[in-house]
Amino acid sequence: MIKTAFRFQNNMVMVFDKNGEQIPKYQGQYEKVKESVLRDAPLGVIFAHGFTSAGELRKVTREEW
Repeated sequence: MIKTAFRFQNNMVMVFDKNGEQIPKYQGQYEKVKESVLRDAPLGVIFAHGFTSAGELRKVTREEW
């Protein structure tokens, strides 16, 4: 189950489960995986656009992601 979805500046996506394990089927170029990530992500998923200058997740809403 998806817990965290990262979208980086180069539009690569990395997705992790609740144990911090990567979920390869949801990873890749944003345009190719966006629909499946949004479709399968339950409520409470953390969506992020990379990191802040302080090294923290830059959390965004599902819609902004």
